[in-house]
Amino acid sequence: MIGSPSGVLSRLVRRAAPCLAILALASSCGEKKAPPPPPVPVAAQKARLADVPLEMRAIGTVEAVQSVVVKAQVSGELLKVHFTEGEDVRRGQTLFSLDPRPYEAALRKARADLERDRARAASAQAESKRYEELVAKDYVTRQQYDDAVAEARALAATVSADEAAVERAALDLQYCTIRSPMDARAGRLYVHEGNLVKANDDSGLVTLNRIAPVYAAFAIPEQRLGEVRRYAREGTLRVEARTSDGEARAGVLTFLDNAVNEATGTVLLKAEFPNGDRALWPGQFVNVTLTLATRKGAVVVPARAVQPGQKGDYLYVVKDDGTVDMRTVRLGPRFGDEVVLEEGVAAGETVVTDGQLRLVPGARVDIKGASDRGTG
Repeated sequence: MIGSPSGVLSRLVRRAAPCLAILALASSCGEKKAPPPPPVPVAAQKARLADVPLEMRAIGTVEAVQSVVVKAQVSGELLKVHFTEGEDVRRGQTLFSLDPRPYEAALRKARADLERDRARAASAQAESKRYEELVAKDYVTRQQYDDAVAEARALAATVSADEAAVERAALDLQYCTIRSPMDARAGRLYVHEGNLVKANDDSGLVTLNRIAPVYAAFAIPEQRLGEVRRYAREGTLRVEARTSDGEARAGVLTFLDNAVNEATGTVLLKAEFPNGDRALWPGQFVNVTLTLATRKGAVVVPARAVQPGQKGDYLYVVKDDGTVDMRTVRLGPRFGDEVVLEEGVAAGETVVTDGQLRLVPGARVDIKGASDRGTG
């Protein structure tokens, strides 16, 4: 006799329960917990305290402190060049000799004219004296006396003109010898021996540059003009000029232009360098660094540790448990390969400097390139 359906189902459940229990136990024994992800290899370095120079950088051009285009003040044939192109010359050194013969002849003529007119003036003066006595006795008319006095005065003026002519002729003769107006470095010659030179010719004969000391001219944005003026009032500002071969020279800021360039929105500055070794050359481009002040005890990290993000700059800080925390930071000035952090990280904390792209907040890291540079 077949029982009711509920009784059959009950018996089946009782018979299957041991098997289901065995299967559940076997299934639970087969499950394993997933292992944690391996730590991410990174390079890291500790944030440190440092005295940081507040700097401004620009591209500058070296300029001679003094530059003179030597020109002839009289015309004539260039007889002799007394120096070699590119050599140093001294103040008063003879550079060029022009043919002096025309000017020697002019000087002799001027002196002869002077002697002739002096004799005439002396005669006229004596005659005016005689007429003075005669007019008192009514032997000559007053008009004749006045004419004699006028003649004497005119010849005296002629003598003065002749004396000036002699001085001018002597000066022209002196100009035939052209001397250096300063200690300088000579450039290339524009005119060579045998050529006819003209007085005050635009091209000149040679350019002299005084290159010890020298200037480095550079421009800064007008927005930073007030900052430079403020620090300049506190003392002399140091400037460094670095050439393309890496050589650096120290100088001081000596010039701040009196107007902003309206076309570029910049202000011209000049720094002076002793340049005793002639490392800086006029026309040369240099990298200029103007140091305004030194900031004491700033927190600095390698610039490569900082990453740009949608919410601002950030970096990863390694915590004591080996995980990383993402910190938003506010950057200060950069110098070299380091940057100042205004906020976000304290001195002594370890920041990730390489491997950031594989990190997320809370990730474990394995520091491969740790560096502890101290906090001073």
